[in-house]
Amino acid sequence: MGANVYNPERKLKTELINDHFQNYKRYHIPKAQLVIADIPYNLGNNAYASSLEWYVDGDNKKGESDKANKAFFDTDNDFRISEFMHFCSKMLIKEPKDKGKAPAMIVFCAFQQMQMVIDYGKKYGFNNSYPLVFIKPSSAQVLKANMKIVGATEYAVVLYRDKLPKFNNGAQKDAEGKTIRGTGKMIKNWFEWKQDDKKVYPKIHPTQKPVNLLKQLIEIFTDEGEVVIDPCAGSASTLRAAAELNRNSFGFEIKKDMYLKANAEMLSNIPAPMVQECLTI
Repeated sequence: MGANVYNPERKLKTELINDHFQNYKRYHIPKAQLVIADIPYNLGNNAYASSLEWYVDGDNKKGESDKANKAFFDTDNDFRISEFMHFCSKMLIKEPKDKGKAPAMIVFCAFQQMQMVIDYGKKYGFNNSYPLVFIKPSSAQVLKANMKIVGATEYAVVLYRDKLPKFNNGAQKDAEGKTIRGTGKMIKNWFEWKQDDKKVYPKIHPTQKPVNLLKQLIEIFTDEGEVVIDPCAGSASTLRAAAELNRNSFGFEIKKDMYLKANAEMLSNIPAPMVQECLTI
């Protein structure tokens, strides 16, 4: 089951599908220039262990809340990365002959999972990779602030097959469409993690990625009109970011309640593309 948001003036499609990405063949979605996914971090029953949400009203004197000893979602324990990589290998466009047009995938994961993501990627043809780091202004590990150095970063891995993926860094083009060397901005492998304004983008998933951060990544690796796929869509923030940037987007979300909430709150009021307000960094 899927829900579509279609704007005939832009001829764009935004579709969130309530199903497992394994069943992608039945939906006939187009292949993507970019796959973005936030895979389960395998935190198990310790998902809230470093968060105040473990306790009632965030106060450890009031005892444990209903989130104590709970995973974020029961589906997290069933995630199989081999099936995920197989899906990505099938749903990314083929390696083009021309340089600067190859597809890529971005996998958000825990630091401890990065090597696993890289190793499984190689098994499915993603021979190359490099890490991304996202710097947060504060840490969610408030319960451990007086015990150790706390984490204030998120991680992702960019994977691609053989040719370097499409890279938009604001470089100028000559009359023949060739990039003029030295005219683009340097984009480093770390990004600032700024939370979205909740009045603009609702927070509906515990591990939701900021829409504006996703916009930066989507702009770097895709052009307008191309396709972005999120196999683990959750809040559908990736789809929202892509739609606002004039990209087609498709996502899979297996949890029915999350699917309904994402459609109602994240995808129901997508504005016109804000290209002028979100140029490549």
